[in-house]
Amino acid sequence: MDRRKFIRNSCTACLTATALGGILSSCTATKYISGKLGKDGLSVDMTEFEIKQKGKTAHRSFIIIRNDALQYPICVYRISEKEYSALWMSCTHQGTELQASGDFLQCTAHGSEFDNKGTVKNGPADRNLRNFPVSISGNQLFIDLRAI
Repeated sequence: MDRRKFIRNSCTACLTATALGGILSSCTATKYISGKLGKDGLSVDMTEFEIKQKGKTAHRSFIIIRNDALQYPICVYRISEKEYSALWMSCTHQGTELQASGDFLQCTAHGSEFDNKGTVKNGPADRNLRNFPVSISGNQLFIDLRAI
């Protein structure tokens, strides 16, 4: 195979893999829930992360809690079966509501990006996101909002 043909075939394979990855990751829509607001925080059933497909259970990487009592939504990432990260979806740069995309949150106003634990990965934001303690009791996640 000559060099030109090799490069053309390689580029085609890369573009196909990239497009397929985007299609597969977009198969599950973002899940919005309101949670159960209590005195000190929000309770969320862990089954909210489950996706039933062909008799098997997969898990969403995140859910978004929108509750009328909250100024901004909270994005809850499922890091592992026992570890969750609850992040205030307000950009630390100028307070714009963030958009969740896979394992990161992005500010549509100025491009700041944060990872699934709230750490700044790209500015102009220079402070990490506010995060909330998450505890697990049975099949419930409790997000402690006393720090708001």
